[in-house]
Amino acid sequence: MKNPRGTLAVIGSAGAIFWPGAFIFGYPGVMGPLWQQQFGVGRGEIGNTLFFVLAAVGIFMFFVGRWQERWGTRRMILWGAVLFGGNQFLIAFADRLWLVYLWAFLNGATASFIYIPGLTAVQRWFPQKRGLVSGIVNLVYGLSAAVMSPLFGYLQLAFGYQSMNLLLASTALITGTLAAWGTASPNEVSRNRSWPTPPTGPPPPPAGPAATVAESLRSPSFWFLWCTWAFQGAAGIALVTLAVPFGLARLPAPELAVLILTAFNLTNGLSRLIMGYFSDKFSRTGGMSLTFLAAGIAYLLLPRVSGLPVILLLAAVIGFAFGTLFAVSAPLTVDCFGIKHFGAVYGLVFTAYGFLSGAIGPSLSGYLLDATGADFSIVFSYLGIFCLISSFMIRRVRPVRY
Repeated sequence: MKNPRGTLAVIGSAGAIFWPGAFIFGYPGVMGPLWQQQFGVGRGEIGNTLFFVLAAVGIFMFFVGRWQERWGTRRMILWGAVLFGGNQFLIAFADRLWLVYLWAFLNGATASFIYIPGLTAVQRWFPQKRGLVSGIVNLVYGLSAAVMSPLFGYLQLAFGYQSMNLLLASTALITGTLAAWGTASPNEVSRNRSWPTPPTGPPPPPAGPAATVAESLRSPSFWFLWCTWAFQGAAGIALVTLAVPFGLARLPAPELAVLILTAFNLTNGLSRLIMGYFSDKFSRTGGMSLTFLAAGIAYLLLPRVSGLPVILLLAAVIGFAFGTLFAVSAPLTVDCFGIKHFGAVYGLVFTAYGFLSGAIGPSLSGYLLDATGADFSIVFSYLGIFCLISSFMIRRVRPVRY
């Protein structure tokens, strides 16, 4: 990528999204058993943590997509990094479950200020490599949890719950704020004389159509993509809270349980780069459909197998599909509706993830486990069916026609 300012935007956006990924995809899964003991609640109440994260995402993604058109990507990401880092201090002093829910909701809200503007900035810098640069940002978003999940448990034992969270909050605030300074989009750079103007040359070819928000909403493709996010998003995010409890129920040593979450998050991160890169060269919807099909089969097999290697493999397949959903959906949205109103349109797509995925994924699965005596076969079966439905629906997503 021979574009120093664009490369800086990719690095900055990836750095700013590191801690939101770690705290959203890794932290609740590791701390869930501890919260159950501390607050005397079941898996359903812990699953609600991610419901509140996703509800905030559903509310704020659209507005952030609109606001960035007025305030710019760098300013939005900077605000997000400061607010997100500050919010982490709350969890250190949360002595009631509703405070954990408040922390989770604010995590989703502030992460929205980073995620959508970051994807917008990098795709504008590299219009011919939208899948690749979106994949890089999404790689860090997903892989951060794989890196930090084992460390969360270690730090909790080494420093204690409160001290660990104060340390993490300070680190997230400082590193996120520093990363945000490099995330300006091309039009922001050209307006600021202290930065070099991007090299001139022939304009890139249009990135798909230029649909308005209203035109996008009238397209069947929007609603097929929206439903895909609802079902595949639920199936993916549910394993964040189910991985460790499933491992505790099936594996001989409790310390092995976190490896399932690590395997899920490892491929959740790596697939974002791999599938983002290949989506620039091959069919975006075809690749998504194939990975969703594989995840559905993995979910249906998971409660019927034993042995750590096989369980880790199946969790990795589910994580790979979840990462693909994130990595390829952003450039696919541009393909279908254009870059001009990408933030607002993609924010509306995210309402499916925010308002439905959390409810029918982590929350419902937790309550079902409590009601059935931890029968994972029921939960994993319906999550597998969600993946199979998504595999069909994503193939119906096509560019808008005027």
